[in-house]
Amino acid sequence: MRLLFNLDKKDYREGGSVGVRPSVRGIIVRGGKIAMVRSKKYDYYKFPGGGIEDGEDFVDALIREVREESGLCVVRSSIREYGLVSRKSRGKVEDIFVQDNYYYLCEVEEGCGEQKLDDYEEEEGFTLEFVSAHHAIVLNCVERERKEVLSPQRVVMLERESGVLRLLLEEGIVKD
Repeated sequence: MRLLFNLDKKDYREGGSVGVRPSVRGIIVRGGKIAMVRSKKYDYYKFPGGGIEDGEDFVDALIREVREESGLCVVRSSIREYGLVSRKSRGKVEDIFVQDNYYYLCEVEEGCGEQKLDDYEEEEGFTLEFVSAHHAIVLNCVERERKEVLSPQRVVMLERESGVLRLLLEEGIVKD
């Protein structure tokens, strides 16, 4: 999979403990808008997706995570690789947190099922919205400026998601 970009915050202690958590993210475009999960609590957008469980392949993880976070059902045969964003930063527990985020273009079935949110996702009020890439970028950049209410991990996530949205616009995959 092609490397879209690296996010190395250099805010960690070299030689310390390392945590690794690969994840998958779905890029779902419908009517020129992108399916994004919005945090009502912190007012930001992220692509639906999440961590890959032990023994799970990337496609199965993508289908599961998109359904859990958004309620959307990914059509397996539509899944196409888009790119990888590699992140390295200070972790919550570990000295260094490494996360390779694999983005996939995909289509979903008509209709929407129920979300199956984790406790923190429920607490943040995750909801599915189809929005323009520009709107999501602007909201994420505004929210990133309010670092006092966001964890360093969320600030990096906002940079990652905004960077992918910009690439989607530059490459003509979505238009504003």
